[in-house]
Amino acid sequence: MSLIRFPAIWMRGGTSKGLFVDPADLPAEPARRDALLRRALGSPDPYGTQMDGLGGATSSTSKVALVSRSTRPGFDLDYCFGAVAVGEAVIDWSGNCGNLSAAVGVFGLNRGLVAASPTDSVVTLRIWQANLGQTILAHLSVRHGQAVEEGAFPLAGVAFPGAEIVLDFLDPGGETILLPTGQPTDRLEIPGFGTIEASLINAGNPTIFVRAADLGLTGAESPADFNRDAALLDCCEAVRAHGAVAMGLAACAEDATAHRPHTPKLAFVAPARAYHATDGSLVTASAVDLTARILSMGKLHHAFTATGAVALAVAAMLPGSVARAALGAPVVTGSEIRIGHAAGVMAVGATVVADHDQWRAEKVILRRSARRLMEGWVWVPDGETP
Repeated sequence: MSLIRFPAIWMRGGTSKGLFVDPADLPAEPARRDALLRRALGSPDPYGTQMDGLGGATSSTSKVALVSRSTRPGFDLDYCFGAVAVGEAVIDWSGNCGNLSAAVGVFGLNRGLVAASPTDSVVTLRIWQANLGQTILAHLSVRHGQAVEEGAFPLAGVAFPGAEIVLDFLDPGGETILLPTGQPTDRLEIPGFGTIEASLINAGNPTIFVRAADLGLTGAESPADFNRDAALLDCCEAVRAHGAVAMGLAACAEDATAHRPHTPKLAFVAPARAYHATDGSLVTASAVDLTARILSMGKLHHAFTATGAVALAVAAMLPGSVARAALGAPVVTGSEIRIGHAAGVMAVGATVVADHDQWRAEKVILRRSARRLMEGWVWVPDGETP
């Protein structure tokens, strides 16, 4: 069996890792392209390990990013994200990865898709997020025309510090309605579970927020314990899938589970409390404004998705949402919300305004880091892709 190859960079962006490729180096036909990318990461794998591929067998490490020089006026880079299922032959292109968004500019500079002057110390790159039709500004430090990848910026969920990258998500709701049902909180009827109140938010990625207590949880759960509870995972997926239907994203719950595992996300929130992060450190109640956990591709995330943090910061500004209730007090638009997540604390600032009797998110700011892990050729058995 012959092998085919294509150039790529394996990168960390925020608390995620993924395969970055210029789409010009891939087949133009979508089915052929997707099959090649799935096989490169080692999916589908019935053993759940992605042993014969680059993927790390978790939602945070089984990702692809297609990045190219933008053809849109006023933009530098086009970025399309794919969440690669581990056990199924699925790449979900329905949403974004906010963490990998931090690596897009680093990739673009490294590959020569955009240029920075040798005299620049900081550049701002305008990125078109193609999945959602949104604009991201990436503010990066540069040296000799290349992105700076080493630094002292700490990031909860990442063992080593890096160079800070500031991301501005402009109008993160895009062309969608921030509150798809028109209400800050809705009641979802979940067969076998009952009724649960949820805030359905279109910002960053479509996200469903529920109270941790309504699931019998505290908001301080550890991913390891949570992900061993199959019944709890099934319950969360049922809530997520029915929320997807309520948001108009799937025709039925079964369709959401089978074909749209990446979005919407499901997160549960609770008031601030002390807990131990996954590295063993104590997070005090005074260090956070609320606690939250989020599921990604059917499992509890090891930290917190960046797009989920975008949605949570926006939701926290909306009167009547479950996120605002978890804060316990109103907050000033534009101020930072300190999210206590499984790996530590994440601060996100959101500006939300009333616009013609509807709420609109103007901008969300968060800080990440990113770097190249490996660069070279990806080899794929040619006969195993259609």
